[in-house]
Amino acid sequence: MNERRILHAHFHLPYGAHPDLYGQLLALAEGITPRVQAIPPDAAHLDITGALRYWNRTPEQVAALLRLRTTALHGVQTTCAIAPNRMLAAMAAAATPPGATTVIEARDVQAWLRPRPAAALHQVGPATATKLRTYGLHTIGDIADAPVPTLVRLFGAATGRSLHAHANGQDLRTVQPVPIAKSMSAERTFDHDVLDPAEHRKTLLDLTEELGARLRDDQQAAGNLTLLVRYADRTSSTRSRTLTEPTAHTRPLATSAWELYDLLGLQRARVRAISLRAQDLRPAAEASQQLTLDPGDDRALAIEAITDRARARYGPGALRPATLATTRTRAPRG
Repeated sequence: MNERRILHAHFHLPYGAHPDLYGQLLALAEGITPRVQAIPPDAAHLDITGALRYWNRTPEQVAALLRLRTTALHGVQTTCAIAPNRMLAAMAAAATPPGATTVIEARDVQAWLRPRPAAALHQVGPATATKLRTYGLHTIGDIADAPVPTLVRLFGAATGRSLHAHANGQDLRTVQPVPIAKSMSAERTFDHDVLDPAEHRKTLLDLTEELGARLRDDQQAAGNLTLLVRYADRTSSTRSRTLTEPTAHTRPLATSAWELYDLLGLQRARVRAISLRAQDLRPAAEASQQLTLDPGDDRALAIEAITDRARARYGPGALRPATLATTRTRAPRG
């Protein structure tokens, strides 16, 4: 059987990109292989095992074809990494310079994987990385060499076995081609590393202001919210949740975004970009709204309606929360 070849593509979407651009890039990838799995908001897994024979090209050449098409047709730079499974491909992409391609052959997996820091391993978050360091497990090779019973005792049965498998380069997940869910996103990229959590939360409010306004303009409501935080070392963290009820209102969107941010447990992380994606969209008329007895909710909705009218008349940013008074106004939609 041929060795599996999974290509992880990271699309470097421009600031203020049209919401449909991501879907167009996925459609372009499907022209290379039908086995494409979307990873919102800006990445995808491609199983190119069969495509290599179809195109009669090497993995590097297939990646070059994808990069050429995304640049020529959409002006989007793409970073690619190819490996025997999804986990390795995603990890390699995180370590690849923007616009370049990395290829990891099966025979080279251990040599590439073992020296890497434990924090770079798939599904190892800040808390797990700290605990690993506490017990002297500083590299992925250290985790791979640790006895499974030891990892199970430290992290529990499921996590311990998963850590051991991942540290040995094992990932049984396959690329699952599924239709991309209708969604809407907003992102802020900072000019420098931002460490202040207060500034992160202020940015989240700005993002929810933008998403809420766009949802209301399109008369849609979101049923799911996904937060993605990118760090200075090009790694990222993602958290997602289904909302209690579909909404297009800024206040509940902001509350959910802050709760997702708190789940990351960041202290003074070197953040370079924050993005929010509203998913599971449906017509606003089909979304029910839970009645509340909180007068603050009524005031927030009344202020929001006034803000929408001012924005419709004078343009984006005409009326904003005092907290965002010094925040850069978002560019109008193209």
